[in-house]
Amino acid sequence: MGSRRPVEAAPDGLCERQPMNVERRVAVVTGAAQGIGRRTAEVLAEHGFTVVLSDVRPATGLRETIERAGGRAVEIVGDLTDARAVAGLIEQVRSNFGRVDVLVNNAGISLIRPVGQTTVDDLRRVLEVNLVAPFVLAQGFGAMMVAQRIGSIVNVASIAGLFAVADRAAYNASKHALIGLTRTLAAEWGGFGVRCNAVCPGWVKTEMDAADQTSGNYQDADIINRVPMGRFASPDDIAQTVAFLSDPGTSGFINGQTFVVDGGWTSDATWESLRLQHRPPVEPDVATGTP
Repeated sequence: MGSRRPVEAAPDGLCERQPMNVERRVAVVTGAAQGIGRRTAEVLAEHGFTVVLSDVRPATGLRETIERAGGRAVEIVGDLTDARAVAGLIEQVRSNFGRVDVLVNNAGISLIRPVGQTTVDDLRRVLEVNLVAPFVLAQGFGAMMVAQRIGSIVNVASIAGLFAVADRAAYNASKHALIGLTRTLAAEWGGFGVRCNAVCPGWVKTEMDAADQTSGNYQDADIINRVPMGRFASPDDIAQTVAFLSDPGTSGFINGQTFVVDGGWTSDATWESLRLQHRPPVEPDVATGTP
């Protein structure tokens, strides 16, 4: 292992944080065309980041929305399973901005299929998007952050990276591995001032959820009845957590952690009938008289 310069502690025992020029901060968000990624890009732009929008498809109207609100965004379309596209993304950020302060590895795909019906090709496809692409992006952008001695990588994992969800072997495996990658990067790069954390959403009401529900595997009520807070997460719930972890002013000593944003799903072992007893009564609809 090569030598590295440790981040020195300030006299009061607090870790000394390097100042950042807000006008120069650059964030790369993958999977920015929809859902969590789209809202995350908007929130980071609101926090003063220049946002690089990365997706396999155009993020229709997003750059214009950010710029109308006074922010700055650059869109780079490409397939993150294509090594040349990833190398091009990294090089464009390097040449255009000379730095990167935040990498949000949000792009991901789902696969609902029992283990016995999941092929090796299925597994490889999910791992390529959900694990290999974040690894390669972290390598490239992490090298820039290490040279800067500051940066934040936020990997969007899932509660499926902490626990098992049936019929999702490939997806579960990819998210468990992404959390392991998160902790390893935190261990290796923390001394250079580069932090890496994971956000683990529960079920989020996005286009991916709508697509998954077409399989007939679950319905809205299955999720709402399971979550103590009685609702899906919104993309904004996740985006605000990512923004918190992106800013060294709010999370400068948080490294290698998994932030669970699931409305209490993973902390609640209550059976459904008892859980529903602890919900407020449903007010009837005035127009129809039905709940």
